[in-house]
Amino acid sequence: MDLAVTNKCSRCLKSICCTYTTEALGVAPRSKADFDHLLWQVSHQGVELYKDEGDWYLMFLGRCEHLQPGGACGIYDERPQICRDYANDWCEYDAPAEAGFELHFRNYAELLSYCRKRFKSWGR
Repeated sequence: MDLAVTNKCSRCLKSICCTYTTEALGVAPRSKADFDHLLWQVSHQGVELYKDEGDWYLMFLGRCEHLQPGGACGIYDERPQICRDYANDWCEYDAPAEAGFELHFRNYAELLSYCRKRFKSWGR
């Protein structure tokens, strides 16, 4: 089976990379106020938080409106530049992205638990 990088997208039926977007926080959260704000964000449906290779990201779960049945892109020839630049030398076809996350918070409860461990005075 040929699993060359150039063939991965055509073999991927789930198109996982087209079911979420991520946004780097830019600055790592450090203070209780930073984490309190993140608690508000992950309280919303489809919003997750993760740390990967030392950087923090918000993940917004949501299927691309151009994703066709079977996984093809409905606007492939006119797709945004970020889609054109996407390198699939490693992608979810190889393994779930979250398998490599240093930290991953899917909801308020998970992040709150982390905050209580990180800040001994959390909630006081």
